[in-house]
Amino acid sequence: MPALLFFTDPVRTPDPEAIAERLPPGSAIVYRAFGATGALERARSLKQVALRRGLKLIIGRDVALARRVGADGVHLPEALAHRALAVRRMNPGWIVTSAAHSFAAARLSRADAVVMSVAFPSRSASAGPAMGPIRLALLIRGSGRAVYALGGINDVTASRLLATGAIGIAGVDGLAG
Repeated sequence: MPALLFFTDPVRTPDPEAIAERLPPGSAIVYRAFGATGALERARSLKQVALRRGLKLIIGRDVALARRVGADGVHLPEALAHRALAVRRMNPGWIVTSAAHSFAAARLSRADAVVMSVAFPSRSASAGPAMGPIRLALLIRGSGRAVYALGGINDVTASRLLATGAIGIAGVDGLAG
């Protein structure tokens, strides 16, 4: 599993290719189209960057788009996490992750890993209250799942996650700078 996931956002990361070009090899791009026109073209562009830079490309929610561009996997929103096993069975070799915003969601997911948020205060419009590293560590240990931390992660806050048991970190605009 990649140690770093870069989540695209059409507003907060308008040029995801530029950010992807700076990611360390072995990282993953999680392309979230959110129904945008031109999603196929953007996904293909990101796939080219991924191939050139030694990255993985994971498509948010859209299994058909992931297949069409030859992605390395799919990221499911929390509401679709129950489909993780079926997605993996139909697409052997894919990385399947899902969002989790609570302990229960993390435990119920059957994805390869869950992306738990919000670790620290975030500028995301959908961010809830931050967990902080201690609560995050307790949730990770109790969930029995491989967990990525997401939300408010940057050069300063990332080091505070080292002892949480997270398998990696995920970021949106924290990777843009």
